Amino acid sequence: MGSDASLASHAKTTVAPVTRIAVDCMGGDFGISVTIPSSLEFAQLNGNVHLLLVGLQEPIEQALVVALGRFPLVGPDRYTIIPATEVVTMCDSVEVALRRKKNSSMRVAAQSVKDGLADACISAGNTGAWMAISRYVLKTMEGIDRPAIAAALPNQKGGATTMLDLGANVDCTAEHLLQFAIMGSALAQVQDPSKRPTVGLLNIGEEAIKGNDIVKQAGEMLRSSQLNFFGNVEGNDIFKGTVDVVVCDGFVGNAVLKSVEGMSHMLSAMIREEFSRNLFTMMSGLLVKPVLNSLRRRVDNRRYNGAALLGLRGLVFKSHGSADAFAFRHALQRAYDAAESGLIDRIAVAMVNTIPVSLATPTETLEREVT
Repeated sequence: MGSDASLASHAKTTVAPVTRIAVDCMGGDFGISVTIPSSLEFAQLNGNVHLLLVGLQEPIEQALVVALGRFPLVGPDRYTIIPATEVVTMCDSVEVALRRKKNSSMRVAAQSVKDGLADACISAGNTGAWMAISRYVLKTMEGIDRPAIAAALPNQKGGATTMLDLGANVDCTAEHLLQFAIMGSALAQVQDPSKRPTVGLLNIGEEAIKGNDIVKQAGEMLRSSQLNFFGNVEGNDIFKGTVDVVVCDGFVGNAVLKSVEGMSHMLSAMIREEFSRNLFTMMSGLLVKPVLNSLRRRVDNRRYNGAALLGLRGLVFKSHGSADAFAFRHALQRAYDAAESGLIDRIAVAMVNTIPVSLATPTETLEREVT
């Protein structure tokens, strides 16, 4: 029997469970011109994915006609159109998104996770609205006070550093930072299940005596927890790859993220300017082009697109609004990996096993003593 026939026979007897991802097709700077072809390409590369394409039905159907010609292996059984009659724009306030647009593509996508129709949902739309809608629809997990935004940033070791919170919570307590560490550690383990992720607390110095009172308290809690706590880390450690997870409040995290994005754009512009100054620099640029292309691939932020909104009773992912099809496909991959690995269950178990007994409520402490 040929290899193709053997594979076909094996597929019949070992059918992988289908992972269902709800896609807000209308979100982002480019909407369905990016979300539809990217989703179909992802489905073609992953045979056990079923797409719930959420949004205005007619535009989605028109986009599918064009996109399916490029991805013929994605049959009609691989996707379902879920109609929504409204779209949350980038300019809409949270109040408008929550109270006035109750049948938006964002709301319907999040609701599909709550109703058990999807294993994860993703949007490239208005970040504030997506966060508010997801939290309103799905609610937070047991033991989690606030959800946090987590994303992967490239490091010089060739891997990625998971960092959170990146903007969901401006003011945090020490308990919140501990919860972020637990969730971030669970997310990092999705990328490498065999690894026990190291956790670092972002501070102005490595010494335990440094930082404000909240950071000091969080450090004490982390040292008392069951996490693989490395200790305090500084900003440069994020990109050194000193630890797998870096924890901070949303104010600091968002400032770091925006600074990194700004630095990246500045360096790219400066490099282009230097190599286009004159004929000599242009010829030099041609010589080093392979090296520059390799460097560009290593630090390409599109490969790290897809932030997780952790702490909710369902998997929610946020793609960058300006993402192209390549970047959006990577965000879909992150949502897929989280669903396949059972991230929600991982976080739930970690919350029970990691919180120090001294921080648990009397009921939680009694339950642990009994078990």
